[in-house]
Amino acid sequence: MISFNKTTFHYSKDSGIYEIDLKINSNEFCFLLGPTGSGKSTLMKLLYFDLFPTNGEVEIFGHSSKKINQKNVYKVRRDLGIIFQDYKLIKQRSVFDNIALPLRIRGESRGVIKDLVDEAIELTELKGLENKFPLQLSGGEQQRVCIARAIVKSPKLILADEPTGNLDPASGYRILKILEQIHAEGTAVIMATHNYKLISEKDYRIIELKKGRIVSS
Repeated sequence: MISFNKTTFHYSKDSGIYEIDLKINSNEFCFLLGPTGSGKSTLMKLLYFDLFPTNGEVEIFGHSSKKINQKNVYKVRRDLGIIFQDYKLIKQRSVFDNIALPLRIRGESRGVIKDLVDEAIELTELKGLENKFPLQLSGGEQQRVCIARAIVKSPKLILADEPTGNLDPASGYRILKILEQIHAEGTAVIMATHNYKLISEKDYRIIELKKGRIVSS
């Protein structure tokens, strides 16, 4: 499903990722582990074609970074659910409307939107918060809204970029539990983190990055 082939991306002479060779299968739950600045977010951005390699290639869902046109990037992103560390919720819209946004963009009917949003709310334990606005929620609740928005369109792959980075330990474990449940239902998950303690007892693949290079996978 995903491959990095001698992939390099430079922000500057001494910043980026270097010669990444990596394959990730469609049924995997993977952790990208490494300190701040190790290249985790860069790998994520290359996967949803927010960035393109300086050298080498990224392939995802049969699309190559060397061949895809900018106008066709949406074909990759429609199969992705992206969870951002800083949430990127629309402050002027309710929880329900934030979660429903991908479905409205896709042109789904009102009835389908209601059913799918209700399912996502149930899974992410947000029942009763549908009419709240993001600034009325805790950090953990906002992150669960972000997860619900990511899963509501039934993506093939969830990309979670430091989803627990701004949360207390209890909220972090709750977020991880939700991601595990999503994976158990058939969605691949790639989660970036610098928190080894959070994932140390989990039996999932760990891809460790240091200074832009893979040191173990």
